[in-house]
Amino acid sequence: MEPESGASTSRNPSLLSWVNLSRNLLLAYQSFGVVYGDLSTSPLYVFTSTFRGKLKDHRDEETIFGAFSLIFWTLTLIPLIKYVFILLSADDSGEGGTFALYSLLCRHAKFNLLPNQQAADEELSSYKYGPSQQAITSSPLKRFLEKHKRLRTALLIVVLFGACMVIGDGVLTPAISVLASVSGLQVTERKLTDGELVLLACVILVGLFALQHIGTHKVAFVFAPVVIIWLLSIFSIGLYNTIFWNPRIVRALSPYYLIKFFIKTGKEGWISLGGILLCITGTEAMFADLGHFTATSIRIAFAFVIYPCLVVQYMGQAAFLSKNLQSIHNSFYDSIPEPVFWPVFVVATLAAIVGSQAVITATFSIIKQCHALGCFPRVKVVHTSKHIYGQIYIPEINWILMILTLAITIGFQDTTIIGNAYGLACMTVMFVTTFLMTLVAIFVWQKSVVIAIAFLLFFWVIEGTYLSAAFMKVPQGGWVPLVLSCIFMVVMYVWHYGTRRKYSYDLHNKVSLKWLLGLGPSLGIVRVPGIGLIYSELATGVPSIFSHFVTNLPAFHKVLVFVCVKSVPVPYVSPEERFLIGRVCPRPYRMYRCIVRYGYKDIQRDDGDFENHLIQSIAEFIQREAEEPQYSSSESSSLDGRMAVISTRTLESTASLIVSEIEEIGVDSSIPSSKSVTLRSLQSVYDDESPQVRRRRVRFQLPNNPGMDPAVREELVDLIQAKEAGVAYVLGHSYVKARKSSSFLKKLVIDIGYSFLRKNCRGPAVALNIPHISLIEVGMIYYV
Repeated sequence: MEPESGASTSRNPSLLSWVNLSRNLLLAYQSFGVVYGDLSTSPLYVFTSTFRGKLKDHRDEETIFGAFSLIFWTLTLIPLIKYVFILLSADDSGEGGTFALYSLLCRHAKFNLLPNQQAADEELSSYKYGPSQQAITSSPLKRFLEKHKRLRTALLIVVLFGACMVIGDGVLTPAISVLASVSGLQVTERKLTDGELVLLACVILVGLFALQHIGTHKVAFVFAPVVIIWLLSIFSIGLYNTIFWNPRIVRALSPYYLIKFFIKTGKEGWISLGGILLCITGTEAMFADLGHFTATSIRIAFAFVIYPCLVVQYMGQAAFLSKNLQSIHNSFYDSIPEPVFWPVFVVATLAAIVGSQAVITATFSIIKQCHALGCFPRVKVVHTSKHIYGQIYIPEINWILMILTLAITIGFQDTTIIGNAYGLACMTVMFVTTFLMTLVAIFVWQKSVVIAIAFLLFFWVIEGTYLSAAFMKVPQGGWVPLVLSCIFMVVMYVWHYGTRRKYSYDLHNKVSLKWLLGLGPSLGIVRVPGIGLIYSELATGVPSIFSHFVTNLPAFHKVLVFVCVKSVPVPYVSPEERFLIGRVCPRPYRMYRCIVRYGYKDIQRDDGDFENHLIQSIAEFIQREAEEPQYSSSESSSLDGRMAVISTRTLESTASLIVSEIEEIGVDSSIPSSKSVTLRSLQSVYDDESPQVRRRRVRFQLPNNPGMDPAVREELVDLIQAKEAGVAYVLGHSYVKARKSSSFLKKLVIDIGYSFLRKNCRGPAVALNIPHISLIEVGMIYYV
């Protein structure tokens, strides 16, 4: 019997499998232009970087065979086994990278240093991962780490250090990839000088960074065929060289040649590992860019295309070198047959640009995640794609990366020296990832500690050997990523420390409950029409900025909403779970709390509907509070009632309010309406002097519901009237200073470092998309 027309795929397993396979194959194709550009261009410089220094004295066929055996087993053990088969399974709701692992750990243990997490955050749908946390509550290791703040601080420093090394990759990858790709012009009839090559590379790099604002999706999707052509080219050239020059190279797949390599070369062979490890640079991108694809698609692309193409290319290059030892200084381009040299050169240059593009975008993502964790100053984040959620562009970071990349390219002018720096950065990131993966296996996967330690020791022995060889080349360029990482580490830790101290000050100087309730519903002052949105980083309690405002001004708005915009340790928060609404003080005070939650991958969009979503959410909370007693703050002594998750769906009529939209001709919609005659006259003057534009305005009305509780109706009427009177945003303009009794180091960090960063980053009003005309800033000094 044939299936009925329109039957769901869930009732046809074979059709569902075909759809999933087709989707994964399409994503695998797209991953070539995003993930594998860096890894696939490593044959340009691996052998050249390996046989520099005293290892040149050991150049013979046996040493070449041993070097290839090292490359083969390195590619097999780290990218294939560690990343493809193990690490890709440790995703955080589809997201990968260093911060994804740290996020998982923070959700399963109290490792987060910012004390603004709430029990309600654990109810997020994306918060749940793996086995129940209750099963590991009694873990002695977990309790030990949670108890000691210094260990949690050390863990954060390790994560930040790994993140800083990724940023170092973003500086070094464009330099070495582009410089290595254009070095092919040195084997042509008219050889370019080193200065001309560097100039050409700099022109390409400037163009590359200038195109970043377009977005990775457009560039990478177009260049995915280029990477595929590049892979097919190096596969064909490798196969040709293997057959034509030395088919016996196949024997080097045996680890026997690896052992002979070290026996013959000794210490020089160990030092040469700093060049060998360049064959796996870009491997971290498979895990870091997991959020744009699926684990299956990345596994398919690597196992069936990338891995065989790279192995055959390195094999062919080694076969060529075994018979042409004098070509070791430019082994890749010398091994290309003359008839196809120019096409391969063009494709190599384009592939290098694609590889650089992917790493630069990964750097943007790392910076965004650091900011979400409170570890990086506020910067402008531009969303470059409407379809791919994670594609972002950060202008300030882009130009800083460009300046640093050009400085390294001009300063070193040698792929070997840059390779020394590049290898150290990449291996350090892998070393950190292995450590975090071990903790995830213990706390998240609940694997045996013995199995986790075995995993740690096995890969740390391999990576530690490579890392020790890379450290031997610190004087020959390896110092670059260390210096860059230290600079970014200082910036990140100073910002994180200052943020924590400022939050701690707010936490310990909250408005007294007794003082607030003693003022009464009028707060002891005049309550003027309108809504006051008081922004604070506090998720509970009333911030000190409120008492500072009340004691200096004789009036406040009739409806007050304490707004807290915070990040939670999940990649994304769905719009249905973004708003938490609660009540502050008893009902007559007309004071509410709104917590807006974002994940570390979320983008705060400026859609202009925040005020309307907020009003609708508060109205729904008022209605729900009357119907569901558990949300009621009936006790007069209660400062904060229980908070409820309110869906921030698109504006539409609900049981609480009737929403209508009207179109008006006037100025920017950020200018609120006002019932004040004086303010209306001022606004009319402003309207006359400003260009007239059409704007959409949302109006709220009460539904005709005779059965509505009179107290609820009265509260909703007050809310609507306050909205019609206008909305004002109250934000603290804070100055953070160290106490006079503080140590010299703390004064240096707070008074100079943190204050400098606050003055030169984006202001909170801009970062929170607050309309300037409605903003009220209250100056405060924080002595921390």
